[in-house]
Amino acid sequence: MTSPCVNPKPKQGALRPAHLVIAGLAALMVTGDHAAAAKNNRTEIPVEFIQSRAAGEPIMAIVSLRDQRITVYDAAGWILKAPVSSGQKGRETPAGIFSVIQKEEEHYSNLYDDAFMPHMQRITWSGIALHGGPLPGYPASHGCIRLPYDFAARLFDLTRMGMRVIVAPTEVAPTEIVHPALFAPKPVDATLAAARTAEADEAAKKAAQARLIAVTATREAATATKTARVAENLKLGAEVQLAAAEKALASANSPEQKERAEAARATAAAKVEELQAQWAAAEAELQAKVDSVASAREAAVTTEAARVAAADAARELTRSLQPISVFISRKTQRLYVRRGFQPVLETPVTIQDPERPIGTHVFTAMERINGDSAMRWSVVSLNSGRPHGEVADARTREGEPTAKEPGDAKSALDRIVIPQDALARLAETASPRSSLIISDEALSSETGKGTDFVVLLSGEPQGGIATRRARPAGQVWYGYERPRYRLPFWR
Repeated sequence: MTSPCVNPKPKQGALRPAHLVIAGLAALMVTGDHAAAAKNNRTEIPVEFIQSRAAGEPIMAIVSLRDQRITVYDAAGWILKAPVSSGQKGRETPAGIFSVIQKEEEHYSNLYDDAFMPHMQRITWSGIALHGGPLPGYPASHGCIRLPYDFAARLFDLTRMGMRVIVAPTEVAPTEIVHPALFAPKPVDATLAAARTAEADEAAKKAAQARLIAVTATREAATATKTARVAENLKLGAEVQLAAAEKALASANSPEQKERAEAARATAAAKVEELQAQWAAAEAELQAKVDSVASAREAAVTTEAARVAAADAARELTRSLQPISVFISRKTQRLYVRRGFQPVLETPVTIQDPERPIGTHVFTAMERINGDSAMRWSVVSLNSGRPHGEVADARTREGEPTAKEPGDAKSALDRIVIPQDALARLAETASPRSSLIISDEALSSETGKGTDFVVLLSGEPQGGIATRRARPAGQVWYGYERPRYRLPFWR
């Protein structure tokens, strides 16, 4: 009998298949656990939505940090509600006023372990965004606003760039407001807009045709140049032969030599005359082609200038019909205007009793009424300075948003005196989705190239922004860029 201690290798070899089987079962169990966890993370969370009417275009989304809920509104009221998971302690999602500045359906985080962030809608260039993600039932993100996966996909398809996103410490809702200081609607001239677009399209077609004609004329001129050069070279060769024949004739001694030389000279002379005529015709054709090129290029330049002018006119008209955003800061005593994420105007304003807080209010033009002669406005008023320690305890609180009385918002409008020249520029500039923001705060440094106004409530935690690296205004934060070498999310 052999002791197992004498030669243990055969024993280990015999056990190796069993070890592999056990390891394989363990791997399957781990894989199953991960799959189950992923399935649980992507479990559909109930989403409330109105089915009694067709939802219009979303105008704003309001996120309640206390209730961990997002509510999306169109001109007629709320259309979608869903739970969210905002930033955890130390990385809190900042309360304030934002807008959608970038959309990406498949998105990954380079900072947080290549985390999959589907249906991402960015609201700051420093990396705060709405996106699909797991919802544990309490604030758990690094500053972003996680949405149920199916809801994130649904919302992504509904929204467009520039949609207002309000992150509020508590639950708030828009309420209607009427005030003479709110902008009058700009008349819509759909016929003029269509005419400008048609003019731009026609100018583009003419410019394309002119470019094609110029290219064709240039090609034909190149061919004519080659033909003329060939004809010239043949003529020069015939002239050389004629000169040789004349020299032979001059040196001929006998009548027979003179006769042959005379015949050769006559043939060479006829050839020179023929090639001279061909060369003259080629030169005339070349000149015509050159003149055609000059004319075609001039026409191309003219039509291109007309195309640019028509395109600029159509673009400017389209831009003038875009909604505007106006921000008035009590802290800086200034008024700012943006349209299409671009600055339009900045001017001082007078705020009566400037030492007294005015609050933060977001006025939004919801829709045209009375045959497009008036605009229906709503307002959302935000309370700043509330402690955030109660978020976890209040996250299960139910109930509808509390629509605050617009009295404070009207008082805020009453206290603002805008210079007449600025009023003249703002007059009749409003269109649906235009907005007026009044706040005690100054503009956030997040406001920059490619953004609407970003206003942060100074009395609220801002860990989700404070922990992110500084970067030039408008530059995409690398934490939201997916490197090319990344593997697909289903790896």
